Amino acid sequence: METYSTLREFADSWFLIAMFAFFLGASIFAFWPSLRSDRENAAGIPLRDDETALCHKNCATCSCKISFELEQKNG
Repeated sequence: METYSTLREFADSWFLIAMFAFFLGASIFAFWPSLRSDRENAAGIPLRDDETALCHKNCATCSCKISFELEQKNG
């Protein structure tokens, strides 16, 4: 039981302080003002449609034209 008591005391004191310090550091890093553009860029990823935005749909062998034609056919 001596090992358990020692580890329990460590977890209740120093490890708790270390976890709180890590939480504060991660929070500060996440909301750092100079990283705002990176956060906005990452937040917009699900809303992007990169494949069709870059395609002009006028080349015969373009893979995006094929998927566009399938979309048009299937509705």
